[in-house]
Amino acid sequence: MADTRLLVASRNKKKLRELRRVLDSAGISGIELVGLDEVPEFPEAPETAATFEENALAKARDGAAATGLPCVADDSGLEVDALNAMPGVLSARWSGTHGDDDANTSLLLAQLGDVPDERRGAAFVSACALAVPGGSETVVRGEWRGVVSRVPLGSNGFGYDPVFVPEGDGRSAAELSAEEKDAVSHRGRALQALIPALRALAP
Repeated sequence: MADTRLLVASRNKKKLRELRRVLDSAGISGIELVGLDEVPEFPEAPETAATFEENALAKARDGAAATGLPCVADDSGLEVDALNAMPGVLSARWSGTHGDDDANTSLLLAQLGDVPDERRGAAFVSACALAVPGGSETVVRGEWRGVVSRVPLGSNGFGYDPVFVPEGDGRSAAELSAEEKDAVSHRGRALQALIPALRALAP
């Protein structure tokens, strides 16, 4: 029986590898992951919704409608307590340039320059959505609490990982191995919650 093709609404190879590891660790086989680079281009809706869940579901619906494949999409970001849960859905373009990790991180650290250590609490949030053409839609959410450090630490990961220190760990998210991060991260938690829906796709 042929594998089920599952579109991952991302061009980030790290996200595809992360989902592959989650599927493998859950013992789910028979699913071939396909990135956006591997399907014909289609117009992608801008991420303009007010919540991670709405953005993720819009991306999953777009991908499923355009390709006829079940599509999984995520929207994630960092909610900082002292900034009233910002940057939130604006995390990827906080500095004004989409996806400029260094500029985004530098701006965040500057904004928190005067904030004392005990008020630097934050949470990484990930919403993952799965849309099946003509079928079901599933949206789940994962959160990972921690604090924002004063300087970037580590070189693994991406985004705000170097300045996020998870609760109960003295290391930043960028100092964790991929496997350690999968086990506890916001996206890892959301993907774990999505496993029953993903398992239903397997042939």
